[in-house]
Amino acid sequence: METYAVDMIDISKAFPGILANDKVRLSVRSGEVHAVLGENGAGKSTLMSVLYGLYEADSGTIRIRGADVTIRNPNDAVAQGIGMVFQHFKLVHDYTVAQNIILGMEPRTRFGHIDLKSAERRVTELSSRYGLIVDPKARIEDLGVGAQQRVEILKTLYREADILILDEPSAVLTPQEVDELMAVIRRLKAEGKTVILITHKLREIKAVADRCTVLRRGKTVATVDVASTGEDELAALMVGRAVNFTVDKKPGTPGKPVLEIRGLTVKGSRGHEAVKDLSLSVCAGEIVGLAGVDGNGQSELVRALAGIDKPSAGSVFLNGSDITRTSVRERTELGLAHVPEDRHKHGLVLGMRLDENLALKTFYKAPLSKKSGALDFKAIAAKAERLIKQFDLRAGKGPASKAEDLSGGNQQKAIIARELDLSPDLLIVSQPTRGLDVGAIEYIHRRIVAERDKGRAVLLVSFELDEVMALCDRIAAISRGAIIGELQGDEADERLVGAMMAGMKGEDYKKAAAAGKEARRG
Repeated sequence: METYAVDMIDISKAFPGILANDKVRLSVRSGEVHAVLGENGAGKSTLMSVLYGLYEADSGTIRIRGADVTIRNPNDAVAQGIGMVFQHFKLVHDYTVAQNIILGMEPRTRFGHIDLKSAERRVTELSSRYGLIVDPKARIEDLGVGAQQRVEILKTLYREADILILDEPSAVLTPQEVDELMAVIRRLKAEGKTVILITHKLREIKAVADRCTVLRRGKTVATVDVASTGEDELAALMVGRAVNFTVDKKPGTPGKPVLEIRGLTVKGSRGHEAVKDLSLSVCAGEIVGLAGVDGNGQSELVRALAGIDKPSAGSVFLNGSDITRTSVRERTELGLAHVPEDRHKHGLVLGMRLDENLALKTFYKAPLSKKSGALDFKAIAAKAERLIKQFDLRAGKGPASKAEDLSGGNQQKAIIARELDLSPDLLIVSQPTRGLDVGAIEYIHRRIVAERDKGRAVLLVSFELDEVMALCDRIAAISRGAIIGELQGDEADERLVGAMMAGMKGEDYKKAAAAGKEARRG
């Protein structure tokens, strides 16, 4: 029998109402890049949480390098040479790179003091060896997301991990940073590391993975060689049917302005100007995409437009009415719907039932509320049943399921279902498909285009450049809280938009690209 670096045999893990892993088998060879692919609720994150010690399996066996092991917590995993890089970075922003990397494993001088200089030398050595270039003295709060991710990977290498789990590692990166990440993964493999890659991006699997294990509804469907398996086949294995990767949409026919943002300035949590004198319009019958790297003012802008935060200057108009100082409910009544990027903080009440969450925006109106003011729970449940079926929401107890018991992807789909059901004049969608599988993405994209075709105005904020380019009629790039430039959807290409996201004006990039082309020709 082959000895695997990681062999998870018949792993089962259940939560109330849900069997997340049902006798799953995952066998990862030493020194390979092994992708784990599956739709929302398929059990990928649960399986990796079992491997890293965040959960204990109900049954099954874990073998590391041929030996049966018990992993009760992350310390046990680290002792086995396993490191995990989470999608949401776990860094202390006030600390330096080196301080974050050594946290919990600080080297000491003979007098018992933390030997920071030794740590910085070690970080520099690891950084150079693996191509993870980062200044060990830089503070995390001053680094972009790409550099922060490099720090997270260095943390695992500092702890001498030779099995690395990367959870959706490219979710918030620019195309250029994704290319750098792929190069890092190849370097890790060349150094003999074993990499387990969790991603829903089939292109990345094809770029770096050797093999791929596909999960569906908590079970292992197949393990395939990536080189001989096409993207269409991987997608079909994942969702159980053929998937259409192209967004079918006709050219838009923009009408009158629905959203007008004039000179908007919004302060961030630290009192700085996160959005600076920003102006933008979105017309009926068009999708405008806001493209930018995370942390460049998108979050603050969307919260100000939704009524969650108040701007310090400027105005916001909806269908000609000034809504700058109106409440969230008033904006909803005027025709604004909002899919927030933080589904837990601004999208759902996790301790409430699914049907209650789906009724949050309209519970005070008929048919969900009676003339007496009492809630009509039958109507609320009926609405939930309709949306559950329409959006393929996977909830173990149906409308009675607690929101906190749904997978992250199904929580996101619940919010999208509630907001689209409002039939708004303006739909603001922030990261609408984050954490969703290709089948759900296909469906959500169709729904967004359908809203546009009904004459709705759509403002799309997404870190997924492919999504922005596929859906949008017009693209505005944002950097450091300001609009760098705008492009029509049909004139945008990945490199141009990526450069603009990084802060380069579109015209400057075009000149630089032309000069480079001429130099290569010469």
